[in-house]
Amino acid sequence: MSPQPLNLGFIGLGIMGTPMAGHLLGAGHRVFVHTLHRYPPSIAESAAVKCDSARAVAERADIVFTMVPDTPDVEKVLFGQGGVAAGLSKGKTVVDMSSISPIATKEFARKINALGCDYLDAPVSGGEVGAKNATLSIMVGGDEAVFERVKPLFELMGKNITRVGGNGDGQTAKVANQIIVALTIEAVGEALLFAAKAGADPAKVRQALLGGFASSKILEVHGERMIKRTFDPGFRIELHQKDLNLALSSARALAVSLPNTATAQELFNACVAHGGRAWDHSAMVRALETLANFEIGQKPNQG
Repeated sequence: MSPQPLNLGFIGLGIMGTPMAGHLLGAGHRVFVHTLHRYPPSIAESAAVKCDSARAVAERADIVFTMVPDTPDVEKVLFGQGGVAAGLSKGKTVVDMSSISPIATKEFARKINALGCDYLDAPVSGGEVGAKNATLSIMVGGDEAVFERVKPLFELMGKNITRVGGNGDGQTAKVANQIIVALTIEAVGEALLFAAKAGADPAKVRQALLGGFASSKILEVHGERMIKRTFDPGFRIELHQKDLNLALSSARALAVSLPNTATAQELFNACVAHGGRAWDHSAMVRALETLANFEIGQKPNQG
């Protein structure tokens, strides 16, 4: 951490943003915050300075972090009326930690650079647990000197912090991450559903698999969710759908086939059709259970 408190901004205080901003506050920095929704108690009762617009945050902070749901949200926060861009002065830095389009990110960076300011895209992986525990993986795109300057702040929020390349490359890495996560959730769901329908105890099967080559963080965390039926987010299906849309649209532009990513998206679509837009993404297994007419935890009919 910098030896002197910094003036930081944080815009977007949702499931992820709230604990992330909290870590910056906990390190003794002055944090100016703005959200479109009600301030969470942990922020409302903290030393954070509440601002009535994104512009007001940018006017008072030297480094502004944004953590909002989607590409249009970032564009509005940065360039809409009362947005960050209107409050920037030369030498300030914008760090977008949302998960959005790599193509749009490059354009946003160009616009911020034209104002004499620096821009990093720094999407994260690790979910609510990682945000709360400051163990997020942070994938960064942008100038190396800017990255090194902001890195001590990233270290307050995460553990695995990697500069991937230039602006947009952090977002590309996050899209790749979301492909792997979605396909692994699907694989874990199929495996546990198969085991349960075959008559084995899915909890014991999961325990056995955690000791072998099939082990993964998703088998550990989301496999348990599937067995215990704890599908409160977490990370909402609608947000993972957004990320897979980015993957599939980018793949189309690159003439790359991502057949299993498309299948995972269709399974998420099926969940949404059953009212699951806000379910945790581990609930993809419910679409597989519908196809099998069998639920993990159910006793198979041996007759």
